[in-house]
Amino acid sequence: MRCIVLGSGSKGNATLVETGQTRILIDNGFSGKELVNRLHQAGVDPTSLNALVLTHEHNDHVAGVGVLARRLRLPVYANVATHRAVEKRVGNIPARLEFNTGEVFCIGDMEIHAFAISHDTVDPVGFTVGNGQFAIGYCTDTGTITRLVRHHLSRCQALVLEANHDVHMLRTGPYPLALQQRVVSNQGHLTNTDALNLAAELVAQGQLQQLVLAHLSEVNNHPQLLNQEINRRAKELTGLRIALASQGCIGPTLDLTRS
Repeated sequence: MRCIVLGSGSKGNATLVETGQTRILIDNGFSGKELVNRLHQAGVDPTSLNALVLTHEHNDHVAGVGVLARRLRLPVYANVATHRAVEKRVGNIPARLEFNTGEVFCIGDMEIHAFAISHDTVDPVGFTVGNGQFAIGYCTDTGTITRLVRHHLSRCQALVLEANHDVHMLRTGPYPLALQQRVVSNQGHLTNTDALNLAAELVAQGQLQQLVLAHLSEVNNHPQLLNQEINRRAKELTGLRIALASQGCIGPTLDLTRS
């Protein structure tokens, strides 16, 4: 089981998850051309994709969904509210398939659990994707880590998790106060500290082995700051392989066949 972050940030997000039999794309905030180029860079044939699966309707997660679905004739999975929220931007798609938040659905040999997260959209979700042996978690664009989120991610050996902003950079940066308040609210985004607190909890529970920190703000965060905090907390994170995702290039990869 493998997961490749094809790009992550406020200008576009897309992540590939694959098993031996099935390949899905979680979100696509890139143009169709850019996404196909990134798949080729990852050594993945775009025509081998089985489905697109959506977390929520913000443009950096869905801007390229319609064109890619039509180009590759892909079914698009989302909950009812998200489908309604994106239908004008996505346009006609080959197949509109629905899942219920809180329930499990299957694509090929993947078992996908969509769980509720906290963000300023109609019905945002995170996912756990399992193949009967391993589970990968995907949780970005959430303002808080609830007990429900902790419960679902506790079974994952690998995780893509938001580390959106450094609080000091946000408070002293160019964002107006109203936007700052939106980012730090329970329906906004996670801080670096929030993300590492959760990672440390999951490490202590004994399952989590690999972590990608994603959706770093270009304005309110910096990889060096995040790496400094990781290093300060190295003892709590012992045994965890951590990498940072980027807006401008593909990677990193979570590979559970090597766990």
